[in-house]
Amino acid sequence: MRRWLTLLVAATTSLVLIALLVPLALLVRTVAVSGAVSEAESEAESVAVVVGAVDTETLRLTAEQAEHPVTVFLPGGEVVGDPAPRSTAVELASRGRSVTAAAPGGREILVAVQGAAGGTAVVRVFLDDGRLTRGVPQVWAGLAALGLALVGLGVLVGDLLARMVIRPITALAGVSHRLAAGDLSARTVPDGPPEVHAVGVALNHLAERITGLLAEERESAADLSHRLRTPLTGLRLEAESLSDPEESVRIEARVDALERAVTSVITEARRRGRERAECDAAAVTGARVAFWSVLAEDQSRHFTLDLAPGPLPVGVAADDLAACVDALLGNVFAHTPEGVSFSVRLEATRPEAVPPETARPETTGGGALLTVADAGPGFATPDPSQRGESGAGSTGLGLDIARRTAESAGGSLSLGTSPEGGASVILFLPAVTP
Repeated sequence: MRRWLTLLVAATTSLVLIALLVPLALLVRTVAVSGAVSEAESEAESVAVVVGAVDTETLRLTAEQAEHPVTVFLPGGEVVGDPAPRSTAVELASRGRSVTAAAPGGREILVAVQGAAGGTAVVRVFLDDGRLTRGVPQVWAGLAALGLALVGLGVLVGDLLARMVIRPITALAGVSHRLAAGDLSARTVPDGPPEVHAVGVALNHLAERITGLLAEERESAADLSHRLRTPLTGLRLEAESLSDPEESVRIEARVDALERAVTSVITEARRRGRERAECDAAAVTGARVAFWSVLAEDQSRHFTLDLAPGPLPVGVAADDLAACVDALLGNVFAHTPEGVSFSVRLEATRPEAVPPETARPETTGGGALLTVADAGPGFATPDPSQRGESGAGSTGLGLDIARRTAESAGGSLSLGTSPEGGASVILFLPAVTP
């Protein structure tokens, strides 16, 4: 935009200068020619005064002393002064009419002198093209230099004005990018023209509104999760009152796990947006697979775990990654028959291995690929990653949780088919940004 504004000012200035300087240059040339002709006419008239009053020799000396080439055509056909042909214009002047006519290489000024002995004499003064336009090229060069200087000055002023407009707009764009990246503290200092200043004020107001809405959303989620504690407490009391000790312990363990999940929701809702997320993907994935291995053993499921050597830092909070792994493994147990095998693979990625659809400046530093595959019947819907799309009677939120977890850090989720013909979910988790 700055370049276009500068070019616009340059073009406008150039057009104005052309409209002014071209007529001025033509006027200068006309004035120069008119002055040269007037000077030559005065010189011709001064010579004409002595024609007939002095002898031929004196007339010759007078013609030779003139500044311009002077020729005197006497009535008898004698030519005095600078030799010149007797042109048609000279013939016309010899009839008593003073004229100015164009000649090869210049212009001739002819003054008729009546009353000379034997008829009418003609005084001819020749002006070559150089004398006609003497000083005009220098004036034109000065006008051209003045025009270029004014265009340059216009370009500098236009560039200055463009920067005054572009600088606040660039600042607004930077603040909007920071807000989009999750920096809710980003604000701009309204500056520039009134319109741009108004946009800056509106952007700050929008940022304040977004911050307030997110704070309300976090608190609402925390409050909703906190309300679940009351029925959990009642459930715990019911479990403690069971007569079967083993059954009581088992249900209490389930209640404890549910309570930890609710506490995690409250903590995460209030933590989100206040600190940078980061965790060791190898440690979190290993811990969650170990948790699910007990259920896998109960259901006679064979599984393989291939973990990259840790630590493997990724830009996702530990609780979020744990919930993500739980969602993916929970789908395997919920949507495949007992005894179906599955595999979990976590590998470090190099920058060149980042999926092209997620490659961007903040995620080109590598990260981790988490693959969960099973040997079951595969996905029941064409796009099971859509929120609420399950096809197997569940809420359909598991894959959506995993997708949002990855995308919140700049990663991605892709679905496919495992080598055994079942479902395969590949999660790209980018490395921690500096």
